[in-house]
Amino acid sequence: MMGVPASCVVVLTFILYSHSLKIQSTLHVSKSSQENVLNPSKCVSRTNQQQIIANPYNFSVDLRMPGVIPTGSDTYLCMAFPVPTRQDAYIVDFIPLASMDTVHHMLLFGCQTPVSTNSFWDCGSVQGTCEDEAAIMYAWARNAPPTKLPKDVGFKVGRSSGMSYFVLQIHYGDISAFKDHHRDCSGLTLRMTSRPQPFIAGIYLLMSVDTVILPGQRVTDADVACDYTSYPIYPFAFRTHTHRLGKVVSGYRIRDGKWTLIGRQSPQLPQAFYPANKQVTVKYGDTLAARCVFTGEGKTSKTYIGGTSDDEMCNFYIMYYMESRHAIPYMNCMEMGSEELFQHIPPEANVPINVSPSHMNSVMHLGQSTDDRDYAVVLDTNKLETVDQDYHFEQVSAWPQSSLQLGQVSGLALDSDSNLVIFHRGDHHWGADSFNNQARYQQRSLGPIQQSAILVVDPSKGSILKASGRNMFFLPHGITADKENNYWVTDVALHQVLKVSSDGKDKTLMALGEAFIPGSDNNHFCQPTDVAVDTESGNIFVSDGYCNARIIKFSADGKYLSEWGAGSSDRRRRIPFHIPHSLVLLPDKKEICVADRENGRIQCFIAETGEFVKEIKKDEFGGEVFAISYSPTGDGLIFAVNGESLSRPVPIRGFVIDYSTKDILDTFSPNKKEFKMPHDIAETRDGSVFVGDASSKSVYKFTTESKFIFIKIMLPTFNCSSKIYHTVCLGIKSN
Repeated sequence: MMGVPASCVVVLTFILYSHSLKIQSTLHVSKSSQENVLNPSKCVSRTNQQQIIANPYNFSVDLRMPGVIPTGSDTYLCMAFPVPTRQDAYIVDFIPLASMDTVHHMLLFGCQTPVSTNSFWDCGSVQGTCEDEAAIMYAWARNAPPTKLPKDVGFKVGRSSGMSYFVLQIHYGDISAFKDHHRDCSGLTLRMTSRPQPFIAGIYLLMSVDTVILPGQRVTDADVACDYTSYPIYPFAFRTHTHRLGKVVSGYRIRDGKWTLIGRQSPQLPQAFYPANKQVTVKYGDTLAARCVFTGEGKTSKTYIGGTSDDEMCNFYIMYYMESRHAIPYMNCMEMGSEELFQHIPPEANVPINVSPSHMNSVMHLGQSTDDRDYAVVLDTNKLETVDQDYHFEQVSAWPQSSLQLGQVSGLALDSDSNLVIFHRGDHHWGADSFNNQARYQQRSLGPIQQSAILVVDPSKGSILKASGRNMFFLPHGITADKENNYWVTDVALHQVLKVSSDGKDKTLMALGEAFIPGSDNNHFCQPTDVAVDTESGNIFVSDGYCNARIIKFSADGKYLSEWGAGSSDRRRRIPFHIPHSLVLLPDKKEICVADRENGRIQCFIAETGEFVKEIKKDEFGGEVFAISYSPTGDGLIFAVNGESLSRPVPIRGFVIDYSTKDILDTFSPNKKEFKMPHDIAETRDGSVFVGDASSKSVYKFTTESKFIFIKIMLPTFNCSSKIYHTVCLGIKSN
């Protein structure tokens, strides 16, 4: 669908009302509102003339409600402002000037003729926003941060765009915030330029219009899908929107039967435009699809799509750009996706996204409308994942219940049955005499490890379920399991990467590298450290390693594809890897990250091309980071562990790091003992974390305490779990 007929504007405007949580602030009137009362000039919509005089190309426009007092809850008020130029102009930045204390949500439309040119009007009635087609350019709710547009991209307005007016629409959800009779001047600032932009931005909205959520039904899916029939678009941001029953919203491009994620988020988080999967483009013949997952638990009547806070909505916004000559400012899709099509949607679309306690607290401190008392719930650990409000792991001292009789623990993994897989060295040790100066193994006369080097362990009790890997390995290092439950391992003595069956027959299915022969070409490794396997393509990534300083990529059948070294945002300061020690694949971001051990940093790359993405380096690492893992919770969590540093002694700990902000969210370590040489990490679906320590020849189990927590919230059976697939990444100093 490329647009909306004028006859449908009223209906569409009603449907497009974006809502978030209806929250009654019983604590205070927002600071911005108080300022507006004290300074009425803030309530004026205007163009910043001083900027125009200083720079004839760049200027800004302030769009503000003119000091309004809504007369009832769920009031929609609009104001119009003419585009301040007769020529074409381009919006290059949006800056919201509103607080969720007062404003339920805010939308910016562009059109040729607004419904009214009065200072403001009630646009929740049949009047609506525009006489002609209204194009959405911006949406805001729940204290979402500003949205940044890419360089050379702008929303086109003015003479030839068909948009001569801005229409600002604000939904005031609960007017109890106005009991002091203050006047509201919420709005936003548009930063603009008259310089033509090579790429024009637009909004594609996928929206369900006929979903019915049955009372008591745990899961209801709302599916939307349309074929794309225009010129290529390049998504760069996405926004999800439901009301209080929404658990997760996901958007995809489908091409040749393959689903590729554009974006996925909890609609209970700030409803900002988040960065989209930058590898996705959409072209003629593709299909765009979205799924919203709702719960009807706690409800006593049906919930429909509608325009009040007690109704629901299912919206997935794609903010895109396209070449200026083909620009289409607004497109939408309201077609119900076929059941056959959505049988192939990735499983992640059905998994609720956990909302962290910090986000929960930001909602809870605002108070709660008395209309929502029926939705206060007790989180039941039998049904939901419980929340530890400190996000802090504690050691389970009673695990394992009996000794595992391990050697140096070098690797941990989870198999497809969520059992713990331990890779250890039996009676072999990596010491000063293990290798010569050419990295050749010096203890071949000892023969291979005779014990079972691979143990499959029950994660709850620690009992051994399976044992394999006898007489196969000399000095094990890293291990991972693929979707067929085969083990991919590295052996630093063999200088090889091996694919090993898990059926107990001790069979090698594939060998990369030449046994005991170190090297740096396409067919040799030098003490390779870790392996990551792409579950979709089957591609194999190897960190190589102690002698070399590279990541190597192979096809699923072992064919060499490419390799790369360290990356940097500043090529003049590019520092090579110094022992790339641990690898992890970020499937939702199509990236691969490496623990660059001796450089004390984490670097991430696009898995397909090896292009550098970002670096995380913290003083708390003490100059060294040994191993990493990843959870797609929220916008992504990286788990890391540092190691013993001679130059900058710091505690050896596990770290939980926000992938997006790079902030450290938590640290942890054993209760009574200390980590000596923690070398690898694995986490189970119940949120437990296992750390293998090579020096103490042991595996530690960590978990968060399960609690019943009574929370008054607007979302029945709200899932604010601490089961985030935590992975702590641990390492080893000398081996």
